Amino acid sequence: MNRHILLSFCIAFSASTLAVAQTSASPTPVSLPRTPLSAVTPTTLPRNPKRHDQFMFRITQGDIGVLFLGDSITDFWPKAGEWSWLKFAPSNPADFGVSGELTEDVIWRITNGELKGIHPKVVVLMIGTNNIGHYRDEKPEWTAAGIAKIVEILRRDLPDSKILLLGVFPRGAAQNPYRAQITEINKTISKLDDGKTVRFLDIGHVFLDANGNIPADVMPDGLHPNGHGYDLWFAAMNPLFTEMIK
Repeated sequence: MNRHILLSFCIAFSASTLAVAQTSASPTPVSLPRTPLSAVTPTTLPRNPKRHDQFMFRITQGDIGVLFLGDSITDFWPKAGEWSWLKFAPSNPADFGVSGELTEDVIWRITNGELKGIHPKVVVLMIGTNNIGHYRDEKPEWTAAGIAKIVEILRRDLPDSKILLLGVFPRGAAQNPYRAQITEINKTISKLDDGKTVRFLDIGHVFLDANGNIPADVMPDGLHPNGHGYDLWFAAMNPLFTEMIK
């Protein structure tokens, strides 16, 4: 074989071998299959340690009159919906929302210090969309069980607090499969409403147009509210919230 041809072949072979080795060394992460216990079993570590540390510090900084628990939809409110968020100021709010979290992440946080030493009058809880959004094999009843577990822990560790449990917000287009799953989750968790300590409120309809779609001027990505979306959230929740915070 011609020496130049042989050299070219060796270089090409080495390059392809290196590419295969690099691919094998950095495989795409594979999520473990979901089970009925996944949503109710706390994670072994916090999803966002920095945020957890910030919350633990916030606890030391004074009274929390209303505690918000959830994922990115809650997490983004103070910045994306600044004007409506400021309306909670008289109630000494604390936003303990963390982007990307599932029910099991919230369970880890509230059983690892984030409820200690606080006595909020109201806890506003909205969680669950990432359970179905991150895992195709998640069942609505599993997510609902995770939400129920969080409510159980809140009632145990914050016996003097009222819980305003929000239905999972709609996401995607009207015919998106998520919509049916969210309907099932909300139907199940609505039964946690006891008329006193726990109140359930589904305000999902305020984010929809006449055709059941989410307008871009409410949730540009079909999931996260913008300023206008947070204004709608505040207006829809405020009557019951005002009643509960008294």
